Parts: sequence; C-alpha cells; structure tokens
Amino acid sequence: MTLPILQLKDIIMKYILSFLFTSSITIQLAAQPFLHTKGKEIVTEKGKPFVIKGTNLGNWLVPEGYMFHYKKATSPRLINETLTELIGPFETDKFWRQYVKNYITQADIHFLRTAGVNSIRLPFNYRLFTNENYLGGSGSKRALAIMDSLVKWCKNESIYVILDMHCAPAGQTGDNIDDSYGYPFLFESEEAQQLTIDIWKQIAAHYANEPTIMGYDLLNEPIPPFFDTAFFNPRLEPLYKRITAAVRAVDKKHIIFLGGAQWDSNFDVFGKPFDNNLVYTFHKYWTPPTRKMVQPYIDFGNRYNVPIYCGETGENTDEWITSFRQTLDSNNIGWHFWPYKKMDNSRCLVSFKQPDAYNIISAYADTTRDTYKNIQQYRPRDMEAVKKALLDFLVNCRFENCYLNEGYIKALNFKTQ
Repeated sequence: MTLPILQLKDIIMKYILSFLFTSSITIQLAAQPFLHTKGKEIVTEKGKPFVIKGTNLGNWLVPEGYMFHYKKATSPRLINETLTELIGPFETDKFWRQYVKNYITQADIHFLRTAGVNSIRLPFNYRLFTNENYLGGSGSKRALAIMDSLVKWCKNESIYVILDMHCAPAGQTGDNIDDSYGYPFLFESEEAQQLTIDIWKQIAAHYANEPTIMGYDLLNEPIPPFFDTAFFNPRLEPLYKRITAAVRAVDKKHIIFLGGAQWDSNFDVFGKPFDNNLVYTFHKYWTPPTRKMVQPYIDFGNRYNVPIYCGETGENTDEWITSFRQTLDSNNIGWHFWPYKKMDNSRCLVSFKQPDAYNIISAYADTTRDTYKNIQQYRPRDMEAVKKALLDFLVNCRFENCYLNEGYIKALNFKTQ
C-alpha cells in the first residue's frame, strides 16, 4: 500500500530536511573499507562479514519501456526513437540530459541509506562510454562524471556500489534489456568483445583505489534460453576470463561478479573459480519464493566455497517480496531487489505520479511506425500537451515529488521513517 498524502508529505519533508542538514556541514566519515571474498562470504578488510541488502537503480542509465509505460518501445534505443519522432533530436537530447540529473539525485541516495540500504547495483549501457549519442551526450569523460557523482553521494552515505554492464557491445542477450538488435552478437564478434574488455579496463583503472565501489558485474543476464544455448553457453566463461584478466591488469582489489547464462539462472556454464575474488550472481523472478528455487546456487557455493548473490529479483506482490527476502536472508544470500523507482507503480521502493496527458505519448509509442507515412499519421496533434507531459515527467520523478510504497519497503525489512 502507499502512505496517506499528509503523512507522506511529512515523511518526504523529513528526508529532505535531513539531507539538507547533513549536506550543509562537514562530516568526517570513517573511510569505507574495501570488500573482498573469503570462502562463501563477502568481508571487510578486518574480516567482518558483509551481507548485501539493497536495490537496483534500474531505468536511470538504462531506460526501459515498461517503466515508461510503453509496450512496443521497450529498449533505450526504441524509447529514444519514439521521443525523437515526437519532439525532434535536439529537444530529445535536452530531455535526456535533464532526466539524468533528475531521476536519481543525492536525495534519493540519502533516503536509501536512511531506509537501511547498504549497497546499490547500477545498471549502465556501454554506449555511455562511446562516441555514440546516448542520453543526450557522448564520451567516456561524461560517463565517468555521472558515475563519479553517484559514487560521491554513496560514499557520503556509506553505501557500496556495484557497477553492472546491463547493455554490452552488440548485445549479450539479444532482447530489449541489452539495447541490442535482437541477437547476442557479442559472442560472435571479436570487435564487440574487445570493446567490452576495453570499457571494463577503463572503468577498473578509474576506480582501482575507490573502496565505495564493491565490484564489477561484467555482463547482465547473458544468453536467454530461446537462442542456441549449446552454441553460446561454452563461450560465456572464456569471455569472462578475458575481461577479468584485463581488469586485474589495472585493479587487483575489487570483487568481480559473474552472472550465469539464461537470464543469470544457469551456473552449469562455470568451472572452478579462476580468480580469488569472485561472486557468482543469479537472478530470480516469478518463481515460488522457496529454498528449493535457490538450492542449485547454494550447492554451487558449497561446492566451490564461493559467495553467491541474488543481483535481481522482485516485480511481485508485497507478500511474495517478504517471503523471498526471508528465504534469501535465512540462507545468508545477499540481494538487490529490482528496481528502486518506477512511475505510478507499487512494486518498487518509491514511485511518482504519471503526468496528465502522458497517455498521449504512450499511445503513440505503442503504434506501429514502420514507415514515414505511419510516423506522420500517428504523430499527436496536440504537441503542447506532449511537451508539458514530458516536462512534468522530469519534475515528478525527482525524489521530493515521489511517494513511498510502504508495503514494499516493509517487505524488504527497510524503514519507512
């Protein structure tokens, strides 16, 4: 459920005032220690166990159609095409630049720490690190500036960050989630693999001495089950080894997270651990929230004496969230539930109101626009309403205009006030 409006405003104001107060004075924070693996646990430099409990910043640096309430424009590329057809390329770039500034801010991170989050997972698109126009800009300098801001906010709140390459060059998944072209070309392209390696090496060199970074999740949900798994699966771990070798050339400290094949569900693709600082990642959605569902991963962790972690789960009822979170906790499995924020939806920690007239945009996004004639035919006539809806979206998504999903937050055993 959501909180009553008056109570909600009081709680949001409390977070804002707390954030402003702590931001206005200089605080000498204890330095965050580097985390590393020891047996089946993640531990601090002093050997104290650290169990991941947090959320994913989905839809920020990797916009997803379903969170924009689109059914057909499902990937960042298709969302961008939709907006470009509506308001033109330059206004679309302006929208994205403001979107990056507004969707996740320092106030969001302060709230997460107050709620009890100890870490977050940041999905990002490889395009951020290229000269392609993405989210209103281009170039690795800009990409690292965006990440640096988040890392600084998290450092101030003692929250760790996992960097997740959600979208790899040419596509590791071949579906909307990796912003690709419908096929996992990454595993057939040496150029794409080398670009993936180069980007990770650049990131690792930049953050080599930053303890707020917990580690690097090399590829999100590679190789879905509807492709030729007999062909693709044997190619996954060798690519992980190549990326890891490049990372270790510049960064010996950070944890490397390896996701299984078939939506991060299949650990049979892995042999013995090839590095002494690895965590193996599984994702689990829409299954019974029982130990039986995670037993294969527990068995893997026991077999190789390595940590396992649930990098994504959620998108379900508060009752299911409670039950699965308890299953993970009782088996000492860290987790990042998906996602932190969505528009007009209760299956996340915070949400925000859908703008008036936004349905004009979503209706256009769901049309079939395979010809210029169709684009011209379906383009809305009331463009002032479209522009206002997009501006309102940018305002509504800011933390101070969001509302808390009390049931979801409590299901994660976090605090609402």
